[in-house]
Amino acid sequence: MRNIIKTMSITNSTITKHFSAKMLKRLISSKRTKAEDAWDKIDRDNDGFVNMSELKAWIQYTQRRYIDDDVNRQWKTHNTNNTEKVHWDTYRKNVYGFLDELAAQEPDHPSDEHFSYRTMMKRDRRRWSIADRDGDDELTREEFTDFLHPEESNHMRDVVVTETIEDIDKDSDGKVSVEEYIGDMYRQGEQNEEEPDWVKHERETFTNFRDKNKDGFMDNQEVKDWITPADFDHAEAEARHLIYEADSDADEKLTKDEIIEKYDLFVGSQATDFGEALTRHDEF
Repeated sequence: MRNIIKTMSITNSTITKHFSAKMLKRLISSKRTKAEDAWDKIDRDNDGFVNMSELKAWIQYTQRRYIDDDVNRQWKTHNTNNTEKVHWDTYRKNVYGFLDELAAQEPDHPSDEHFSYRTMMKRDRRRWSIADRDGDDELTREEFTDFLHPEESNHMRDVVVTETIEDIDKDSDGKVSVEEYIGDMYRQGEQNEEEPDWVKHERETFTNFRDKNKDGFMDNQEVKDWITPADFDHAEAEARHLIYEADSDADEKLTKDEIIEKYDLFVGSQATDFGEALTRHDEF
C-alpha cells in the first residue's frame, strides 16, 4: 500500500511539474502576445520604442476613455427617455428611492445603514447643485460628467476638497490632524507595534510639507494643495514612474522587452488601463 501511495505521489509530482512548466510557458507566451498588441497602440511613430510623450498620451487617452464610458453608462441609466437633461428628482429616485420605504419602516429610529445612505444622498445633492451651472436642478451631459467626476473639472475642485476633509476628519473639527492623515492610509495592527518606515516618512511629510503654517493641522487650502496641487500633471507623473521602473538601460524610453519584463507593473497601473486595453479594439 505504501509503495502504491509513494508511486502515486511521485506520479502526481511529475504531472504537477509538467503542467506547471507548460502553464508557465503559456503564461509567458500570453504576456508577450498581449504586450505586443498593446505596443502597436502606444508606439505611435513605430520606431520600436515608447518614449515619455507616447506613454503620457496613452495614459491621458485611457483616463478619458474610462470617464466617457462611465458617463455614457450612467447617462443611459438615468436618462431612459434620451432627453437633453436629467433632473435631480429622477436621479434621486433611481439611486436613493429605497430610502423613502426605509423612512416609512423606521420613522423614529433609523438604522445606521439608513443614516449612512442619507449622508451619501446629501453629499450627492450638494455636488449636483455645484455641477448645475445654470441652477435649473437639471444636468446636461457635460454637467453630469462634472457631477460624476468632479476631480476633472476646475470649478468642482472645492467640493472635492470638502469631501476629502469630511472623509478623513474623524472628529469633525473641519481640519485634518497628522493622526487623521496617517489613519487614512495606515491601520496599526497590535498595540505598540512599530510603524513601517513609509508611515514614519509620511509623518515627516505632513510636518515638513503638508502643514504649511505649522499649526499641527491641514486646513482647507492645505488639503487642496495636497490633493489638487497646482501645475501637477498626473499623466506625466505616472509615465515618469513607469519608465523609471521599467527602463533597465536608463535611456528614458522603453523597448518591447522592457515592458514585457515589467508586464505586471503596467497591468497593475490604473493609469495605463493596460489589461483593459488588450481586450478592446477601439482607435487611439
